[in-house]
Amino acid sequence: MDPFRILFLACFLLVVAQRLWELRVSARHVSALERRGATELGSGHYSIMVAVQVVWLGAWAYEVLGLRARPWAGSPLCAAAFGAAAALRFWARRSLGDRWTTRVVVVPGEPRLRRGPYRWFRHPNYLAVALEMLTGPLAFGAWRSAIGGTALYLAILTRRLKVEERGLDAAERSPGSGNSA
Repeated sequence: MDPFRILFLACFLLVVAQRLWELRVSARHVSALERRGATELGSGHYSIMVAVQVVWLGAWAYEVLGLRARPWAGSPLCAAAFGAAAALRFWARRSLGDRWTTRVVVVPGEPRLRRGPYRWFRHPNYLAVALEMLTGPLAFGAWRSAIGGTALYLAILTRRLKVEERGLDAAERSPGSGNSA
């Protein structure tokens, strides 16, 4: 196998491992949040979001390994942007702490987070995921999965954001809400 394919497999498997690890962390956080009175909102779209990630990963792998996509002149820039997006996602997840989940889960009375990247962006994690979905495949010349996967993600994200915004607004208006976050 050529060095490009080996590099792709290493990066791809790292992304898959990260996503699987995040599902475990998320499940643990959801359980802890539910013990604090949290409720999940919009669970109907969650399976679609997971399916979009799986389809994107499969398309990316097929495009590089099956269709033999090759790097292009912008690949280094895309790889750097992917790294920056991953760093933003890590920072957002770290800032949320045990409030970070892959689901929309809100605790009544808890204010919106306003530290870390949440000082500047309402949803930095979603921005980072969209950038990863675009730039990861582009770094390996897989433009079809970059465009298609990102478009699917943004389509379902519009629904998720409406649900999440309503939930966060309602949670903030609940008794006991403060502004210490």
